[in-house]
Amino acid sequence: MSQPSTATLAGRALDAGRGIVRLAPNWVPRSFCVPGRRIKLHPDDYYALGAARGGIDERWFSSTTPADNGPLTAPHEGLSWIVMQDGPDLVRVLLRDAVAELKGQLIGERKWAEHGRWPMYSKFFDNKGALPHHVHHRDQHAALVGQLGKPEAYYFPPQVNNYGADFPYTFFGLEPGTTREQVRAALEAFTRGDNKLTNLSKAYRLEPGTGWDVPPGILHAPGSLCTYEPQRASDVFAMYQSLAGDALVPEELLWKDTPPDRKGDFDYLVDVLDWEANTDPNFAQNHFMRPRPVRDRREMEAEGFVENWICYLATAYSAKELTVLPGRTARITDAAAYGLIVLQGARLHGSLGDRNAVADPVRAAHERRVLRVGGGRTRRGDHRQPFGRRPDRHAQALWTGQSGTRRSKVVRGTPTADERASSSERLLLYTLAFPPSPSPLPQRRS
Repeated sequence: MSQPSTATLAGRALDAGRGIVRLAPNWVPRSFCVPGRRIKLHPDDYYALGAARGGIDERWFSSTTPADNGPLTAPHEGLSWIVMQDGPDLVRVLLRDAVAELKGQLIGERKWAEHGRWPMYSKFFDNKGALPHHVHHRDQHAALVGQLGKPEAYYFPPQVNNYGADFPYTFFGLEPGTTREQVRAALEAFTRGDNKLTNLSKAYRLEPGTGWDVPPGILHAPGSLCTYEPQRASDVFAMYQSLAGDALVPEELLWKDTPPDRKGDFDYLVDVLDWEANTDPNFAQNHFMRPRPVRDRREMEAEGFVENWICYLATAYSAKELTVLPGRTARITDAAAYGLIVLQGARLHGSLGDRNAVADPVRAAHERRVLRVGGGRTRRGDHRQPFGRRPDRHAQALWTGQSGTRRSKVVRGTPTADERASSSERLLLYTLAFPPSPSPLPQRRS
């Protein structure tokens, strides 16, 4: 008997979800990171891929972008899987392939016509220490290695920041007055121990419930808060700092995503930087983001919810935080498809039914259910693959609707019997592949 095609499976998942497709948890390791252990992965699995791969400190959402982790990168690493129940089996299909087959039916005709793919993704970044000062290339430099430039944004959800870890501060850019010669000298010293690049920068203390806008070309050394990161669909970067904490950075990461004929050219590395943006004397004023209500807060509360823009300075994407008040039901409508993750509470309606959107973290962490690599069945007790654990307990989804329509979701905040005492709220983060409308502020960068 022939297996159903990708288009058939994706269409079934979309129909069964009435416009929602459920995505399995998508874990990504980084060889240069130590996990902060705040993303609800089983304690045994943070190094499940082996010491050479490093710790798992990222969880990617609604991703059609493969992770670029060098020669040891696993097939499909970084790519999200649609999961659905098909009779007795739990079957899966890559979101990337589903988008390629269903096109505008899945992501909207406008976005398909503009990009020919799903153009962004988001992630939780959860590192115990700060990352090295690094840069994501602008379009003109990324194109030289067949990639896109990568703007990104940060938001620090209080629900996943029960502690700040080792260094809850982020270095951004360069101090005004820094010269290109100073930066070049630091890069030339990369292989001689600590190149002291952050001596030329400034660190800002990170505050849960706020965020930052980081356009491509700006140096940044993300601090140790667990971070929600909307970004363009690209994994282009280069590490410019040689020592972060006690960890030396491999030289190959200095030259990552540099064209072969420019490797060894330190002037090229300096040219990758957006010099004006890096040395902006009003950097915090131009890039710091506090949440801004989508509309009048009193009107929203009367309708049973509070919705805030949390990332709103880029033109490539935007992100919202939605809180449904206890005992209330809310209908939210947006202009295009988006990915969402439920951080707190239960009873998200639609295709997710009345199951808990986020399980008790202790119970969820100790369940031993995973997706098998070679097929669609679900087995218990198989610890070989950390991704896909308990997909029926994680409300990560890509929410879509019929082509040409606005997307709506109905979310109920009714407490369960166990929750009535705490009268807990329902909180979701979701990222849209378009700028905020109406915009709380003018977008300054793509």
